[in-house]
Amino acid sequence: MTELILALDVPVKREALAIAELCAPHLDAIKLGYPLVLSAGLSIARDLEALDLPLIADFKLADIPNTNRLIAEQVFDAGFSSIICHGFTGGDAVQACVDAAADYGGACFVVAEMSHPGATAFFHSGTAEKIAELAVSCGADGIIAPATRPERVKILRKIVGNRKILSPGVGAQGGDAAAIAQIVDGIIVGRAIYEAKDPVTAIKTFSSVR
Repeated sequence: MTELILALDVPVKREALAIAELCAPHLDAIKLGYPLVLSAGLSIARDLEALDLPLIADFKLADIPNTNRLIAEQVFDAGFSSIICHGFTGGDAVQACVDAAADYGGACFVVAEMSHPGATAFFHSGTAEKIAELAVSCGADGIIAPATRPERVKILRKIVGNRKILSPGVGAQGGDAAAIAQIVDGIIVGRAIYEAKDPVTAIKTFSSVR
C-alpha cells in the first residue's frame, strides 16, 4: 500500500502538535520542513516522538559535503528518521547525506524533480533523469518526484527501479492522489489536510485511493 505522508508546514508549534496528534492514526509518516522547524526548533522531533511515526526532515540540503554532513548529523541526533537533500550539488554532496543517514540507520531521499510549475525551468529536459541516476549511484534510499506530473514520475521510476519514490504536490498544488498513488511509494499531502476544517475527513479522502 502506498504510504500517506503529512507535510506538516504549520509554523505555530501548538497548532502543529494538535494537528499531528489528530492525524497520526491515519498516517504512515510526517514530513517536517523549515516553516515548523525554524519556529519550534529541532526539538519538535522529540515532541512528536510519542506518536511513533517516522519523521522526515525536509531541509533539501544543498551545500558542500562537510556542511551537508554536519546538518544531517544534527537532524538524526534530534530524532528524525529520514532526510531530504538536493542532487544538483553533485555526487560528493549527496554521498555525505547518504553516508550520514546510514551511520544512524536512517534514510536519505534525493530531490529529482520538484512539484511546482517553475521547477520545469531547470529540473526538466534530462536534468531530473541525471539526478535520479546520481541518487542510485550514491546508494540513496529513494527520490522525490512530482505528483503534479505523473508522466515524469513514470520516466524516473525506470531509472530508480525499486528504490522508493515519495511524491509531493497532491492536493493544493493540483496533484491527483488516485493517479499518482499507483506508481509511487508515498504521497505527500500538506495544505489539503492541515488547512481543512476537519483534517481527519480530509485524510480519509486520500487514504481511500492508496
